[in-house]
Amino acid sequence: MKLSFKLIAFLLIISLPVFGQNKKATLIVHNAIIHTLDNKNTVVEAMAVADGKILKTGKSSEILKLKDKKTTIIDAKGRTIIPGIFDSHMHIIRGGRFYNTELRWDGVRSLKRALAMLKEQAQRTPKGQWVRVVGGWNAYQFEEKRLPTLAEINDATGEVPTFILHLYGHAYLNKAGLEALKIDSNTPNPNAGLIEKDPNGNPTGLLVAEPNAFILYSTLAKLPELTQEEKFNSTKQFMTEMNRLGVTAIMDAGGGFQNFPDDYGVTNGLCKDSDLTVRMPYYLFAQKAGTELNDYTKWMQTVEIGEGCDDDHHSDKVEYHVQGAGENLVMSAGDFENFDKPRPELSPAMEGQLKEVLSLLVKNRWPFRIHATYNESITRFLNVIEDINKETPLNGLLWFFDHAETVSTENLKRIKALNGGIAIQHRMAYQGESFIKRYGKTAASNTVPLKKMFELGIKVGMGTDGTRVASYNPWVGLYWLTTGKTLGGLKYMNDENIVDRNTALKLFTYGSAQLINIEKDRGMLASGKLADFAILSDDYFSTSEEKILNIESKLTVVNGKVVYADNDFRTFANEKPKAIPDWSPVNYFGGYQKN
Repeated sequence: MKLSFKLIAFLLIISLPVFGQNKKATLIVHNAIIHTLDNKNTVVEAMAVADGKILKTGKSSEILKLKDKKTTIIDAKGRTIIPGIFDSHMHIIRGGRFYNTELRWDGVRSLKRALAMLKEQAQRTPKGQWVRVVGGWNAYQFEEKRLPTLAEINDATGEVPTFILHLYGHAYLNKAGLEALKIDSNTPNPNAGLIEKDPNGNPTGLLVAEPNAFILYSTLAKLPELTQEEKFNSTKQFMTEMNRLGVTAIMDAGGGFQNFPDDYGVTNGLCKDSDLTVRMPYYLFAQKAGTELNDYTKWMQTVEIGEGCDDDHHSDKVEYHVQGAGENLVMSAGDFENFDKPRPELSPAMEGQLKEVLSLLVKNRWPFRIHATYNESITRFLNVIEDINKETPLNGLLWFFDHAETVSTENLKRIKALNGGIAIQHRMAYQGESFIKRYGKTAASNTVPLKKMFELGIKVGMGTDGTRVASYNPWVGLYWLTTGKTLGGLKYMNDENIVDRNTALKLFTYGSAQLINIEKDRGMLASGKLADFAILSDDYFSTSEEKILNIESKLTVVNGKVVYADNDFRTFANEKPKAIPDWSPVNYFGGYQKN
């Protein structure tokens, strides 16, 4: 008797095992409190992993039956486990290239300690190199509640050139730095920037964004770079730092002075060598005013969305590919987030320039994201998007706004109608006090309007905007979301916009994945989902508010492999290499400073 082709196909299909059936685990974690973040917020004791995915979750006794001689077994010692954190807005590619050069004040709780670190680093920095502190801190995190003075900076650093960036508001150059960059009384102010002068007309060392941050990152770009070998090491160090904080995925939002493809060589190489320990979809950021349309036209001819070295689908490789365009699409749309200064007025030419670029993106089905701090800017951006939608329907194309601190209810409704999303960050944890000084408590209390976003059903993902305008530490964001407080301890947010800890964590996992429609296989710990998770140093769900800021990972897994482990679990991870060059601040201070 002959069997039909359809019957044969059916028999083959039903004979195939479902995921997890008859498989043995490559990794088992047991004796844990695993918050799966599924729809029922299930908590289990153990989970098994195979082929980079969760095989099964349940009781320890049940899961341990899935082991064999090759299974790695980790006793979590009763600690809390969460899905890996997915930062929907960070600048990891640029940050990784420079991480080994930077002294981080992130998390430092006293100015006295920050200046001591500065002095110590100046003493070991070799001739020809700089001491640099590049964002991620503010005055209110210090117990002194003030900024350093230029006199204190010069006293600490002496003849070693030094650059200190305070968010994207201003920067300090010591006397040696001014001399090295040849900034003197004749140096003109750049557009929308100020080189402060003393009564005699000599530069003091203070550089101010008014409010354009070009003066800050263009000055930083003049500092010496690392060698290629050092950049590879630096990016590995930074990924390890992110893994230490429980981060397993980051959407890279491009950045100023991050040119494609030139500045992507390090991460390209790490991906090809299967050395990435963070999933990294990235966006292409237009760099030069007047060439944005040409740049995107050229990029569309050379790369495809989703194209990257992870295309070969090897199980040991994680996502690393072009995800879309942004966060900067045209320079004229840059509404800089320096709340110490008045809101910038965007050029009347902005709409025409933005429409050209966005029309190209929509016609070619390129997803996009747009930096948008102020509601006034969002109104104008939406006018352009709505016009384009009439001509070339978005028709489900992925897009979202970044930041949206002051977005109105009316504009939220327009975003929802266009099926857009919003990526929010904890920038107000660093600038809340400055925002209140300029715009008042009432305006601040609704920044960001999370409750209204949820009510309208808008997709919302959480990120940090590290490493400059805020710290890259996601636990600052989780503290901010669940307390409504700044790092200085000021509670400014309306209670209606403060969320519970479970909801906050979902924004930093499932929410970020939703922004780009990849939530089906991640954001929770359940059978068939990606095996990305972290064993925490403290129970995020029950610890005190202030202790949230000190949480880090004891052990982090990406794609089913241990990529980070602290001393308690060190046997499960490879030994971390030292940072190079030897004088790197990373070797002496690490990254985010634990209280």
